[in-house]
Amino acid sequence: MSLALRDTQHHTYADYLAWPEDLRYELIDGIAYAMAPAPLRVHQEILGELYRQAGNALEGRPCRPFIAPFDVRLPRGNEAERDIDTVVQPDLVVVCDRAKLDERGCRGAPDWVVEILSPSTAGHDLIVKRRLYERVGVREYWLVHPVDRVVTVYRLQDGGFGAPDIYELKETLAVGILPEVVIDWERALQNVG
Repeated sequence: MSLALRDTQHHTYADYLAWPEDLRYELIDGIAYAMAPAPLRVHQEILGELYRQAGNALEGRPCRPFIAPFDVRLPRGNEAERDIDTVVQPDLVVVCDRAKLDERGCRGAPDWVVEILSPSTAGHDLIVKRRLYERVGVREYWLVHPVDRVVTVYRLQDGGFGAPDIYELKETLAVGILPEVVIDWERALQNVG
């Protein structure tokens, strides 16, 4: 299932900022994709625990975790803010370069991005966003599959993601680029049926 498009026009961050706050969109290469309705409880349980574990592990370090909704603006070069045509809201991001952070969120590629898959967003996250994150230089991209109880991990090497590693949501898994962040899957899934 693909996400609904707002329309067929090319949009920028200036348009995005003018839209009503009760309607959420992501922009990818100027195309406005409607955000799915509020995620299921399972999604929120897992995401909340991943954020907690990452935040605890990164306390006192330069890298900072952020949870959606959090705008990540991905310019193609040095264009003005208003002209950026890609703005996404990943479920969880970690940004290590504080110069990328401002009052509106993050400008530039985060270091680690996590998306928790749901039936309404899986194709978008697996295909469209994976290509985007690879193109802009996200160093590590995790796709958590709650139903299948696996996580697909893409790591940037030589400018591309290459073949992913797939792990069961069992025991622990360290973030490759942030080895101090070790996700305890038992804790992350403890409130998931």
